[in-house]
Amino acid sequence: MSQLKKGAVLNYITIILTNVVGIVLTPFIIKKLGDAEFGVYAAIGALVGTISVLDFGLNNTIIRFVAKYRAEKETIKEENFLATTMIIYFFISSLVIGFGFIFYDHIDDYFSLMSSDEIEIAKTMFIILIFNLAIKLPGGAFTGICLGYEQFVFPKTINIVRYLLRAGLLVSILLLGGKAIEIVLLDTVLNIVIILITMFFVFKKLKVRFKLHKFSSPLIKKIFSYSIWIFIYGLVAQFQWQAGHIVLGGMTLPEVLAIYAIGLMLGSYYGAFASAVNSVFLPRATQMTVANATAKELTDMMIKIGRISFIMLIYILGAFTLYGKQFVYLWVGESYYDAWIIAIMIMIAYTVPLAQGFTGSIIEAQNKVAFKSVTYLVFMALGTLLGFFLAKKYGVLGMVSGSVAGWIVAQNIMNVYYYRVLKLNLFRFFKELFSKTVLTHIFIIAIGYGINFIPGDGWINFLTKCLLYSITFVVLMYSFGMIQYEKNLFIGVFSKFSKK
Repeated sequence: MSQLKKGAVLNYITIILTNVVGIVLTPFIIKKLGDAEFGVYAAIGALVGTISVLDFGLNNTIIRFVAKYRAEKETIKEENFLATTMIIYFFISSLVIGFGFIFYDHIDDYFSLMSSDEIEIAKTMFIILIFNLAIKLPGGAFTGICLGYEQFVFPKTINIVRYLLRAGLLVSILLLGGKAIEIVLLDTVLNIVIILITMFFVFKKLKVRFKLHKFSSPLIKKIFSYSIWIFIYGLVAQFQWQAGHIVLGGMTLPEVLAIYAIGLMLGSYYGAFASAVNSVFLPRATQMTVANATAKELTDMMIKIGRISFIMLIYILGAFTLYGKQFVYLWVGESYYDAWIIAIMIMIAYTVPLAQGFTGSIIEAQNKVAFKSVTYLVFMALGTLLGFFLAKKYGVLGMVSGSVAGWIVAQNIMNVYYYRVLKLNLFRFFKELFSKTVLTHIFIIAIGYGINFIPGDGWINFLTKCLLYSITFVVLMYSFGMIQYEKNLFIGVFSKFSKK
């Protein structure tokens, strides 16, 4: 099996593992920290996440340029490029620390509804996470190099090991009386270890060299002319996931922030399934662009990837819509009802955009990120502003409503761009995306709705419903919703992977 297919499978193993471990550990973490401290933990994580955009899009830039130089067999340019990016990362890490000190002085003013103890916890976590980020940003370059070399198995395997190790250590720390501060310390140590291991792989296995043959201003300009738009799109991600925390942080109690965090967590898990497949196709999109692939060839690839993502997504969306409320009540309690609503709103709004995820790889490969970045930045900012006003009356549901509205408007504008500028045949894309899948899923949902009438309200009842729904989905979707390629993939990929 190729690195590409193994990478996709490992991505899904990672996502499934992340979801399962997250689902298992989250109620345990909330119980040990309490709703308030969990809310503080989520809010500070969001605040530091906002500073993480100071990466300026360099990680994705490394993937793109390394893949390009390898395709063109330009070893000297690759070495010079990587050395230059390390110099840039040195200044970025310094900038992160500088911004961290500025934010630190205003934490107690901003989170004015927190108690003095909660403020102290927030400040300590913030300092640790800023240090973590200053190391993590340049360290992420080595993962980018692996992906640029289409070496997907090693970094994704290491990530799986890291996640399992983190889960075990996290449980031990909390059982021994540790709190949120100890959690962020654990994450910092693990990040340092993973970075060192990945560096060893890059230098020893891939034989990558960092050598500054010539400090080139045109090269730096070329790097930032590409990465700046990824940076702007990174700001979009902050508006999408983090800005709500920051907005709500100044007007709500930590317990409310905890509810919002759980809703976003479930929504992000959903998006991760589609992103797992799309992320491994950036090098392939770059190679197709270098080879002057036609719009038809790119549309064909988009349909192939989109259908696989769409089938996975509607499976999850259907299950969560039918049985999600029962799950949330059993998982974290009835006080988190709004988290279920938040997650459903995110899932519905993002289903089709996530199925179109390959367009992101095409845009990055063709260096046409500017329009997409500006479009999403403007409308997600407007969505956040709308959410701010709605949150005053409707709380967390108002906040997420504004964000979702901004995303939907931006996505529709981008569809016009994909059609007119990239020349992608979106009419054929949607026709083939929905062909067989939608009608089949309607029947699955109807049967799933009937399954929901099975009496009971405990975990056994919930798992029974999910099992019956899953069997129904697999049988009907395989029989009536999948095309032959997808059926072969469904059987072949996992059987080949298990033989390796």
